[in-house]
Amino acid sequence: MSFVFEIVDKTGRKIHLTKERWSHIVQHHSDMSNKLEEVKLSLTLPTIIVPHKYDDKTANYYRYQKETRDYILTIVKYLNGDGFIKSAFFTQKLVRR
Repeated sequence: MSFVFEIVDKTGRKIHLTKERWSHIVQHHSDMSNKLEEVKLSLTLPTIIVPHKYDDKTANYYRYQKETRDYILTIVKYLNGDGFIKSAFFTQKLVRR
């Protein structure tokens, strides 16, 4: 499996983004196609990290974008201590658990 990137998040956990997931993200959220650095920042400098509402192994990383007045939401699933990005997109809503 080949990675677009692997990074250590704000909490010290390793997270990776596969080429397959990045293709999925830009195919379904075309406005994300040139936002790879913003996705990385959402992991290393998030505004808030919220546990997923229905899955204890998943976390939502939000990073506020002042210019566009919205958030980049990066959804991360953790397995065996490491995480992988499931999706990333822009949202107006910050959903708390």
